[in-house]
Amino acid sequence: MFKLAMRLLLRRPGTSIATLVALAGGVMILMSLAVFVQSGLQFKPEPKQFAAADVVVAHRHITVSTKEFDGEVTTSEVPLPEGTVPVALADQIRALSGVTEVQVVGVRGDRATAIAIQAPSSVNERIDQLAEGAGVEAYAGDERGWAESSTAIEARSLLVEAGSAFGGYVVLLIVFVVAGTVGLSVRHRRRDLALLRAVAATPAQVRRLVVAEAAVVGLASAVIGVPAGLWATHWVHDEMVTRGFLPAGFPIVNPALGALVAVALTMLVAVLAARLAARRVARIRPAEALGEIAVEPPRGGRVRLAFGLLTLAGAVVSLFFAAALAGTAALAAAVGMLYLFVMAVALLAPWVNGFAARLLAPVLRTVWGVSGDLAVANLRANARGMSAVLSALVLSVGFGGSVWFLQDNLQRQTVAQSRDGMLADRVLTAPQGLSPAAVAKVRQIPGVEAATGVRRTSVVVRVFDGAEPAVARAADPAQLTSTMDLKVREGSLAGLTDGTIAASALQASSSGWKVGGTAEMWLADGTPVKSRVVAIYDRGLGFGDVLLPQSGGTYDEVLVRTQGTTDRQLAAVGTVTTADDLTGQLGRDLAISAWLNKLLITVMVGYAALAAGNTMVMAALARGRELALLRLAGVTRRQVRRMVNAEQVGLLGTALTVGAAIAGATLIAVVHALTGTFVPYIPPLGWVIVLGGTTALALVTTILPVSRLLRVPPVHAAGTKE
Repeated sequence: MFKLAMRLLLRRPGTSIATLVALAGGVMILMSLAVFVQSGLQFKPEPKQFAAADVVVAHRHITVSTKEFDGEVTTSEVPLPEGTVPVALADQIRALSGVTEVQVVGVRGDRATAIAIQAPSSVNERIDQLAEGAGVEAYAGDERGWAESSTAIEARSLLVEAGSAFGGYVVLLIVFVVAGTVGLSVRHRRRDLALLRAVAATPAQVRRLVVAEAAVVGLASAVIGVPAGLWATHWVHDEMVTRGFLPAGFPIVNPALGALVAVALTMLVAVLAARLAARRVARIRPAEALGEIAVEPPRGGRVRLAFGLLTLAGAVVSLFFAAALAGTAALAAAVGMLYLFVMAVALLAPWVNGFAARLLAPVLRTVWGVSGDLAVANLRANARGMSAVLSALVLSVGFGGSVWFLQDNLQRQTVAQSRDGMLADRVLTAPQGLSPAAVAKVRQIPGVEAATGVRRTSVVVRVFDGAEPAVARAADPAQLTSTMDLKVREGSLAGLTDGTIAASALQASSSGWKVGGTAEMWLADGTPVKSRVVAIYDRGLGFGDVLLPQSGGTYDEVLVRTQGTTDRQLAAVGTVTTADDLTGQLGRDLAISAWLNKLLITVMVGYAALAAGNTMVMAALARGRELALLRLAGVTRRQVRRMVNAEQVGLLGTALTVGAAIAGATLIAVVHALTGTFVPYIPPLGWVIVLGGTTALALVTTILPVSRLLRVPPVHAAGTKE
């Protein structure tokens, strides 16, 4: 069986290579993703600052409990960027028998960054009890490293979160591509398999042959995909270090397990797809095999139609959910909605192709004449056969036209909101921060109209399945409205005092907050608070999702509104930059932080384009007999080329229309959820690149293979397997 599988694969190099490329690409992407996620999950920081301590008490996360619909309670941990512990806890620990030394680190009033303890292990249980009673954590032994704030811990969270957010979608994409490519490859071997059935091969033997072919190609793809995955992992690691996402010494695990998982998953998908694709041929009775396979199968059964309509309904419903969600949840919902639409198109493709052929028939006949007539007949008769091509093209356009532009919209809106809402013209900073006294001094400078101290922070807010951090600003409310315009839509910032907050419309909608109502959250140090909402504003991307009052402590920057003649006096207090410089730096910072998202999106879009190209090459190479028979019947080579061109116009027109509609719906829903506008931003030449690139890809992957087939004499080609 293995020998026969090898011979069949070698006799069909076109489809074999296309399948090999799809599988190898899947192995490379999955392996690289698996290595980074595994590195994040297995990372354990070594204690450095607290290496001499036996136990460290700190507050690095909060545990949030959520009650599910079925009554079950689930818990999740959310990291705290500025967690603190009560200083009074140090005195309770000192009183324990056996404790030899307690030093308190980073004291700020009655709170501290951490408490380092030297004590025998027999005291650990009592320390745990005291820490738990204070709502903080105790770390001992190898766990002490988690008590420290480090770039390595932040990098670990980034790898795990990015892997969780995009990993599932990448896996689904690879499954979709591999299954479609392998299924189409088996479909093009129908004559070979039918011939085997005609000479008394059993259904089991046919299935084993198909599985053997898929396994051989899968093993070959591992030989290419694993080295490519190693290269991709090293390249991405170096780029992430260069851009500051990972510290240079962050450990990357041995890639062996990631390679094994990637190869096993792609081979499993390939084998299952091949087995499913061959089941119709395997079921045909030997005496009827060749006759059955000579006729194009019907468009699809009622089950496929029913599942397609249900999936389409689910995609439409998810469109409204995507518009109602916020932040990263909206982005994840958009990608999920995109998959639902693409799956619906894949299931309904035979009917979509048939309907499009009837709709475009007058145009194709008018423009291409006899060749157009042939193209319409082919499109209608081969509606099911071209389903994989339509699905791949729609997938490519859908991803390229929506997910890629989402990041551009976020960056553009963030910069625009920051620029439009900034009433100050100068920004004052200092290495150690600026005190309220410094702010008061700035306000006394002649020519200064207003000054507002601002501290960048975060809060933890509840979401559907737990909690997540939200960007926040703590600001001196005294002259706030003179230095920044948050575009308040409800309430007033005049009421921003202790015990109150203002929230962005996006965050208020997500959390169910109303003006005059109570907002429950955790501050960056883990302190739970219940604050009254006094205002809801629109410019959350530019100024944070939550605005807190702060009249004391240290500010990260002071926003200053001047008459343009105070730079010299301001320089005596701190470093002076213009508000335009601040906005420009924000844009540069966003571009750097968006690099990882764009990298992941590029991988997804690129793999979708690869699938489209692969599918179209395979479909074109499978038409050797068909084109030869047309030429033997009197159709000229020029008419055949015109027929293929007309078919491409019909198929591309359908794919681009459907794909653009899906991309547009996805983009509009998410951009509205994130920015409140129904008009998304499309970069210059953006759609030209997406649509033009897809068109060029389709033409190259079809015209070139067809030109090659037309160079073969029709008498020879009519008897070949292609």
